[in-house]
Amino acid sequence: MILRLTDISKGYGDPLKSNFRKVLNGVNLEISINQKIAIAGPSGSGKTTLLNLIGTLDKPDSGEIRFKGELITGYSQQELARFRNQELGFVFQMHHLLPQCTLWENVLLPVLPIKKVVGKAEKDWAEHLLRKVGIWEQRYQKPSELSGGECQRTAVVRALINKPQLILADEPTGALDEDNAANLADLLNHLSGEEGVSLIVVTHSSELASQMDKVYHLKNGLLQ
Repeated sequence: MILRLTDISKGYGDPLKSNFRKVLNGVNLEISINQKIAIAGPSGSGKTTLLNLIGTLDKPDSGEIRFKGELITGYSQQELARFRNQELGFVFQMHHLLPQCTLWENVLLPVLPIKKVVGKAEKDWAEHLLRKVGIWEQRYQKPSELSGGECQRTAVVRALINKPQLILADEPTGALDEDNAANLADLLNHLSGEEGVSLIVVTHSSELASQMDKVYHLKNGLLQ
């Protein structure tokens, strides 16, 4: 088991006032190593909130999150930063590439907070991934010179650069046209299996969800 959520609750606003809105109401979830799951649900149901809690970008009001058996909801800020950098990979709806940096530089940036210097092993791994996703020849171009699909493929490579065990993807195909969305869905599914990475995808795309091992629906603050 790589990830376990136990009775996770989260709300927004003052719990003592009428404007309080409970988004998650005792969510339980278990993810095995190399498992791929999709989380679906209407807008505002709490899908992104749940993903942010798993990614330690936010904290639950109550409940526990364990990663490989270790309680991460009690980590210090420094421990959380290391955890996000080393154990998780993030792919968002917008690629969030730095516009002043080349594709190559964007991909290698996550290496620097821990290792300070990008070594040959990291460069070889980056080349391997870029060739695999078909954008090695574009490595010296900046995001403004790339297509939307190429930028999202770059974001996927960046998410894999530190060899994480879990990738969190929030509507990764949401900003792409139909063809590029299908290509990215295939890419995520293929890379997850080939690189041995667990994958949690929040998506409205039935095509992307159908490629996962299991699909959960978030409704009334609970996963079904």
